[in-house]
Amino acid sequence: MVIRPLRPGDSLEALTALLHAAYASLAAQGWNFTAVDQSVDVTRERLKGAQGFVAELNGRFVGTIAIRGPKPAGEAYIADPPPALYTTPGTAILSQLAVHPDCRGLGLGERLMDAAEAWAREQGFKHVALDTAEPAEALRRRYERRGYAEVGRVQWQGKTYASVLMRKRVGGGSPE
Repeated sequence: MVIRPLRPGDSLEALTALLHAAYASLAAQGWNFTAVDQSVDVTRERLKGAQGFVAELNGRFVGTIAIRGPKPAGEAYIADPPPALYTTPGTAILSQLAVHPDCRGLGLGERLMDAAEAWAREQGFKHVALDTAEPAEALRRRYERRGYAEVGRVQWQGKTYASVLMRKRVGGGSPE
């Protein structure tokens, strides 16, 4: 298994299919995460300005993650204005973490997060931020074990759940 940056020629259709497979168990719990049924065009839009990473096994995508710098205040985050955390200078935004159900339990999610956090550090970001469904306790605990702390909440338009905003320090400089 190899984790590598997403390349321009990589199939966004295959990446979108991976997202659908990985998020199906969350959909079954009633949580309509964007990645549950996003189109290839939405995948493309969510990757705009981001560094995507993929985990490949025998030529097949089995994991992915995306990370990018802060959003400009006027730029939409999917369909909503971004929360202040996502426009804060020095803060990278983590999204679309997905591991194919056949590959869960192998530490792949941790390796993908390591790659994204390393990229953020190398780019000079001080923090990495993310959001996840408030009722998704297992996901929240996973992020907390990695050093993420809850710093706020957001209600995304059309979602069946409220989300928690989480942040982790990854870079140097004075602590905040």
